[in-house]
Amino acid sequence: MPELPEVETIARGLANAVDGKTIDSVTVLLPRVVSPEPERFAADLTGERIAAVGRRGKFVVFSLASGRLLVVHLRMTGRLIVQPAGTTIPEPYTNVLLQFADGTRLCFADVRTFGRMRLVGPEEPWAAEVGLEPLSREFSLERFSGLLAGRTTPVKVFLLDQRRVAGIGNIYACEALWEARIRPTRPAGTLSMQARRRLHHSIRDVLRRAIEMRGTSVDDYVDAEGLRGGFQNVLSVYGRHGKECPRCTRPIVRTVVAQRGTWWCRDCQKR
Repeated sequence: MPELPEVETIARGLANAVDGKTIDSVTVLLPRVVSPEPERFAADLTGERIAAVGRRGKFVVFSLASGRLLVVHLRMTGRLIVQPAGTTIPEPYTNVLLQFADGTRLCFADVRTFGRMRLVGPEEPWAAEVGLEPLSREFSLERFSGLLAGRTTPVKVFLLDQRRVAGIGNIYACEALWEARIRPTRPAGTLSMQARRRLHHSIRDVLRRAIEMRGTSVDDYVDAEGLRGGFQNVLSVYGRHGKECPRCTRPIVRTVVAQRGTWWCRDCQKR
């Protein structure tokens, strides 16, 4: 599933490509991926102008001139691909097609059809349960430490909880914990202040570096131009079972934490 760096990269690419454009028509090819129902979804979007494109957690958010939002969750294999004017064949597995007045169009394609598009009103609290943005000012060491306090769940499970910290998934949880030298199974509330400081720094550092490299392409992820990311080339532990740890040269191990594959170093990430 695309995580914060991938969704941020997609949102930035879309902002460059579709900001200010007017939606001329909407075609819903798979009704169950949109909300509200397809007829109303298409009617309400037609004629809207895209005022801005941004991100909230793992969601791509199109701000519309009317004040409404078009919120897209890519889930596992969703793609948002901009096609130039004159294109006649949609992106493979396109479920929703937005045609712009200038002839360009946006394809929401998803081979596994788990992704969703939702049109929400200006006052609708759609993100009420989405946690702190880890690259925002609000994500201070004090706030982060407060979230950790008293938590008995493994620290990796804590990082994956989108109600606490938004946008971190399996890849960047593994990478941040390795950088901070913290064992993934350690109860979150038992981290010392020094460990909390290291983890707070490593979360922000790993996410920023991944954004600079346009995300991690280990499966289906591509950006709005259909291009792969580059962070998979510098991963320290994720997906590297049996390979040398970049820090101590001991082999990386893969275990399962809360039903998720977890890569880490037994030597560097001790209790």
